[in-house]
Amino acid sequence: MEEKYMLRAIELAKQAVGNTSPNPLVGAVIVKDGRVIGEGYHKKYGDLHAERNAFANLTESAEGATIYVTLEPCCHHGKQPPCTDAIMEHKIARVIIGSRDPNPLVSGKGAKILRDAGIEVVEDFMRAECDAINPIFFHYITTKRPFVALKYAMTMDGKIATKTGESKWITGEEARNHVQTLRNEYKGIMVGIGTVLADNPMLNCRIPGGVDPIRIVCDSRLKIPMDCQLVTTAKQIPTIVATCVEHSEKEKELEQHGVQVLKIAEKDGHIDLNDLMNKLGEQTIDSILVEGGGILNESLRKEGLVQKAYVYMAPKLFGGKDAKSPVEGEGVDTPSESMAFSLQQVEKIGEDVLLVYERKENYMPSLVSMI
Repeated sequence: MEEKYMLRAIELAKQAVGNTSPNPLVGAVIVKDGRVIGEGYHKKYGDLHAERNAFANLTESAEGATIYVTLEPCCHHGKQPPCTDAIMEHKIARVIIGSRDPNPLVSGKGAKILRDAGIEVVEDFMRAECDAINPIFFHYITTKRPFVALKYAMTMDGKIATKTGESKWITGEEARNHVQTLRNEYKGIMVGIGTVLADNPMLNCRIPGGVDPIRIVCDSRLKIPMDCQLVTTAKQIPTIVATCVEHSEKEKELEQHGVQVLKIAEKDGHIDLNDLMNKLGEQTIDSILVEGGGILNESLRKEGLVQKAYVYMAPKLFGGKDAKSPVEGEGVDTPSESMAFSLQQVEKIGEDVLLVYERKENYMPSLVSMI
């Protein structure tokens, strides 16, 4: 019986996907005498937290009730006052918590405050299911770096373009539309300068009510054209160009067009991706969807910066040793050196298949779902 209330809290939390960054997704359900008397979720960064939204929607007094919340209630003043205060003020009798909050400002302290106030606290209830909605938050709050996910479309034989470089379109329209949901979910979207020069992409989110990601270009030598779509729309959609070039006239020109030019340390003649991730994290960019080519994907793999991969596979064969693959470069010498992933989800989208993989260090076996 209690599972259905936490499942409802999870369902509520997911309604805010794309809007809470860098905060977590959180849902709350208040139950009294077997009846739901209030529910809410954290809708947007800076707005009320889930618990306070649930209290705002009460249909009767919450005294003696149980609150189911997907994440440990906060106990510090941030954009909003502590949720522990609201729980005590409403004389809640039981608090059922799904995920533990690794934020040092909260971790264990919220539960302790409630217990010290005489409230019964149950932790780790449906924890795996609750943890599953916040991998981005957990990674960012503990590392201060963005959660990085690769996204690419490939054929059955692992090609992302033909030997002539043609790549439109590998997957069908349904799969291409699905990518827009990922752009809405991730705070940033990253490509290399090669992708910009070849495709002149817009990299916006094209779903109704969607949130455009911050566009990030890895451009060591500052080759980005002034007339490309990313530059000409930079005043409408935040755009960052990461470079190793110092004090150029082009930098000033880009900034006049609304582009943020971010100076990054150089490594082997290219951008130091670790330095880039540190600096993006400092700007509260908690997650990045990488839609670059095989060179950028390989660079991220070598640095161990990939947490997840969305692989759209089309029922096609390109063949050819010169056709491009999703991850290029020299690669590893032996299978034991590989970056290992675990399958998290399989979904058929039109004629294509989406495979979602999570890096094994982050893997939670109970989350695997075959659709």
